[in-house]
Amino acid sequence: MDWPLVLGILPQVVMDGLVLGFMYALIALGYTMVYGVLELINFAHSEIFMVGAFVGVEILLVLRAGGLLDPLNPFLVLLLIVLTGMLVSGLLAVAIERVAYRPLRSAPRLIPLISAIGVSFFLQDAVRLVESLWRNAFYLTYPSFPVFNKRIELGETVDFSVKSLLVIAASLMVLVALQFLVNRTRLGKAIRAVAEDQPTASLMGINVNRIISVTFLIGGAMGGAAGVLFGVQYNTVNPFTGFIPGIKAFTAAVLGGIGNIPGAMVGGLVLGLLEAFAASYLSLFTGGAFGAEYKDIFAFSILILILIFRPRGLLGEVVRERA
Repeated sequence: MDWPLVLGILPQVVMDGLVLGFMYALIALGYTMVYGVLELINFAHSEIFMVGAFVGVEILLVLRAGGLLDPLNPFLVLLLIVLTGMLVSGLLAVAIERVAYRPLRSAPRLIPLISAIGVSFFLQDAVRLVESLWRNAFYLTYPSFPVFNKRIELGETVDFSVKSLLVIAASLMVLVALQFLVNRTRLGKAIRAVAEDQPTASLMGINVNRIISVTFLIGGAMGGAAGVLFGVQYNTVNPFTGFIPGIKAFTAAVLGGIGNIPGAMVGGLVLGLLEAFAASYLSLFTGGAFGAEYKDIFAFSILILILIFRPRGLLGEVVRERA
């Protein structure tokens, strides 16, 4: 075993895992917000995330076609596409709740779950159709900003890009904002009341339907922000972009304790670090028998073991309040 190499790359592996984990966490917040109120696994959230990514790339491509992209400040452009992606994805989530989930609220839980899967496939094909008609292509590449690709060095063996730092900063800001919203505002109290007992919340004068719509708006906005940042970080998006990150983010939410906001963040970080360690060390520790392509098997095997011993997730029993 080449221990100097193992220890030498460790800081960079941790950094890569944190960036990946914060991305999963940002997506997982949308899952956990909706589950916390309705106990519904919104499988369409991965496609809401994908729509946010497409909103961002379309704005950038239109600005570039008009010759407006280069003169603008890259950070203002990023803020513009993130906010627009949040708005569109948030409104899309509200529309989905109104059309596909609200009529099924009193149905057995399996029915809205199937409806969510149907909405997921519908959104994939709808985006593919629109982009095929609009651009004759649905694999789109984000225009790059040189300032976002600059590398920041931390010592001799660790560096990361500015866009990776943006992902981490955005995730932390969203976590703090959501915690404040849920625990320190009247809206947050209403969300928690609806999450605990909808009939009683209604008797206390809370408009349950409005609160549920607001919850979907917030969760969808988180997905839209994650979609735009995903596009900036990884450059290429397509109608199926949301599937794998969505499954992993849902896993992260379950791992952290679904319905628990800090749990989503912790679950995302644990999953990201496990994947990064597996991708970097499997080949070294197995003498080349297993490579980075087995990182998902390794990471999910560890997660299964964790959930066997803590089925409510890492923070599911520690923090009782739900989104």
